[in-house]
Amino acid sequence: MKLLLVEDEAQMARLLQRGLSEEGHQVDVCARGEDALSQAADVSYDVILLDWSLPDLDGVSVLRQWREDGLSTPVLMLTARGSTGEKVTGLRAGADDYLVKPFDFDELLARLEALSRRGAGSAPTAQVGSVVLDSKKRSLVRGSLEVTLTAREFALANELWSHGGDVLSRSRLLSSVWGTDFDGLPNVVDVYVGYLRTKLTELGATDVEITAVRGIGYRLKKVTP
Repeated sequence: MKLLLVEDEAQMARLLQRGLSEEGHQVDVCARGEDALSQAADVSYDVILLDWSLPDLDGVSVLRQWREDGLSTPVLMLTARGSTGEKVTGLRAGADDYLVKPFDFDELLARLEALSRRGAGSAPTAQVGSVVLDSKKRSLVRGSLEVTLTAREFALANELWSHGGDVLSRSRLLSSVWGTDFDGLPNVVDVYVGYLRTKLTELGATDVEITAVRGIGYRLKKVTP
């Protein structure tokens, strides 16, 4: 999963990031509410782990703002506040689940997996031309033909299909798919665009193409005969 961890306690953030990364997840970390607001708006995540107590905005305020802005990403609140009233406050603000500190790491993993399945199961398909991106199966579909995507291919396709017709910069795609702390080569975006083009060819999709916009990035568009 691609996760955003919003936690201002440095040691807790390091432990969670390391543990989740060892489980194979990609984890970005924010320590402030204002940073989390912009980060979640710029990058697509499978699940967000949000601490209640932050140094600037409290977690509930951050969560309410996300929901007002239309962010539908599942949110798991992490907090030392365990009273029923506080749980109700968090859930009514838009939290999908609630975990009280200290918690068992295996329970955290199980809850994250459940939220990820819920989010993927409810995600709509996106279509450009004759090609549908099936978020549940993580595949591209055209008629009776279907090609499965790797996790990275799906993340890139999701950005392109969700913004069909729009020009998306390389930096945006790099940040959304590989994370803000990615230190590899920027041309990885070009490589994976090539993979998606190959899969469109496998589907025989002549009415859809991913075009390069010189000096900016890429655009997925429908081709008019």
